[in-house]
Amino acid sequence: MTSRFLDEDHELAHLEFTPGQPGGSQAVNLPILQGTLGPSVLDIRQLYNETGCFTYDPGYTSTASCESKITFIDGEKGILLHRGYPIEELAEKSTFLEVAYLLMEGELPTHKEFQPFDQSITLHSMLHEQLRNFYSGFRRDAHPMAIMVGVVGALSAFYHDSLDIRDPQQRMIASHRLIAKMPTIAAMAYKYSIGQPFMYPQNHLGYAENFLYMMFSTPTAPYVVNPIVANALDKILILHADHEQNASTSTVRLAGSSGANPFACMAAGIACLWGPAHGGANEAVLNMLKEIGHKDRIPEFINRAKDKDDSFRLMGFGHRVYKHYDPRASVLRKACYEVLGELGHQRDPLLDLAKELEKIALEDPYFIEKKLYPNVDFYSGIIFQAMGIPSSMFTVIFAVARTVGWIAQWMEMIEDPSQKIGRPRQLYTGHNLRHYSPFSERKP
Repeated sequence: MTSRFLDEDHELAHLEFTPGQPGGSQAVNLPILQGTLGPSVLDIRQLYNETGCFTYDPGYTSTASCESKITFIDGEKGILLHRGYPIEELAEKSTFLEVAYLLMEGELPTHKEFQPFDQSITLHSMLHEQLRNFYSGFRRDAHPMAIMVGVVGALSAFYHDSLDIRDPQQRMIASHRLIAKMPTIAAMAYKYSIGQPFMYPQNHLGYAENFLYMMFSTPTAPYVVNPIVANALDKILILHADHEQNASTSTVRLAGSSGANPFACMAAGIACLWGPAHGGANEAVLNMLKEIGHKDRIPEFINRAKDKDDSFRLMGFGHRVYKHYDPRASVLRKACYEVLGELGHQRDPLLDLAKELEKIALEDPYFIEKKLYPNVDFYSGIIFQAMGIPSSMFTVIFAVARTVGWIAQWMEMIEDPSQKIGRPRQLYTGHNLRHYSPFSERKP
């Protein structure tokens, strides 16, 4: 199929194509839909009825699967907006819970609106006590993401009063529970892996502070949360809160389109996020730094990265969406150096190596020409390393942050009257019709 022209004046696209059957060319007019920002889209919902053809788009890279008012990305210009607000402004001036409210409700809250929301998240942060027993069913060396998938999915067995997706009040309760309990579930997964007792959330602490407290405190000694570290973690959570129709968000929407309960949908999102091509990128950054090992070897690996025949890739540089500097990276770069300065990790060989790699890559003509700038995963991995958070927890923290985006997208989908159950089509290339034959007649 080829586009002959785009009739924007009449808001119709006129396409001529030659179908796979005899009969010559055929023409079809398709409506053009224009969003607030970004490129126009062709409405192909009636394409099959009019032409007998589907579209073919592996990875859905040229297909809009939904209409959304939540997040906008312009990868060419390095723009990321949440409900119209630039991510840089939100990360510098806002808090994670305020951004969560913005994503879910559409507007920044007034003080009067935010107080009950904040209190609701605080009071829902504890887990049902029986869920503690759920952890003991896992091996101690189980990956924390495996635990997250299981425990989040199991929430639906404990909170029956918030499973009716048709009830707005139940949707709201389930959403608050998920945002509140995700740090508790994550911290318990970490504590279980190292054999330490679970630490309960503290109502007087903020969201990021509470997570750090549950991660690193013990019953035997007082623990004071470092405010610079808590602020950096809050920024990381904001920067990872939502990112349009990425793989895990699309998974949540697809699961939700079937009418699945919100806890099951979030578990599906976590499972998708676990993939190294998605949420595992910041963990891969640390693994890459360990592979490089020493600053003296950086030129060797830079050259390998330039070699098309070498399988080595510099993790944490460039982005599939952003063809310019990742707007989240510039915010996190500043926070990264604040944390390193506060915690005195300048002499950590791995962090020293990361800073040198960043410097070389930013000055190398090849990386400048290819626009392979350090992305958000590069800096978040360094910050987590400085905080003492193990690499196995990196994607878990990503899931804690992205939960608010998943919830906002899920709620938007539920309330969209045009949304249908997801059912992608395919280009079938298998056998034609053939009939069963007994063993005696089958040829080897």
